[in-house]
Amino acid sequence: MTPDKLKRNFDRCADWEERYVYLIELGERLQAFPTAKLDNEYLIAGCQSNVWLDLTVDQQGKMSIQATSDSSLVKGLLALVVIAYNNQTVGDILKFDIKAWFTQLDLQSQLSPSRSQGLEAIVRHILSHARIVQRQSE
Repeated sequence: MTPDKLKRNFDRCADWEERYVYLIELGERLQAFPTAKLDNEYLIAGCQSNVWLDLTVDQQGKMSIQATSDSSLVKGLLALVVIAYNNQTVGDILKFDIKAWFTQLDLQSQLSPSRSQGLEAIVRHILSHARIVQRQSE
């Protein structure tokens, strides 16, 4: 799924209750996270719920993201991030304005401040990793 397709699907939801259900469904479809990686090495700081991310970059510079959370809603938010960034080059990840996309989805007005801060922490972590990889490849 692409960010544009997800936006269209979001727009088809009648209200925010339907969007929450859709987010939870997206989270349920995330690739299974390896249980061996459910430890502090992959745990993301700054999130109200536990969030684990595993980021790998292949030789073509494409990032692969595995993610999970102990919260159904947060797993749905992780699914949004995966849709935006997974299998994209680090250059494309750094160019993509995810905050503008979140605004198009009207996420910020619907999330609690702690959920918004957690989502920002996840995005910051991925962008930081992408910047490091980009610098190493220069």
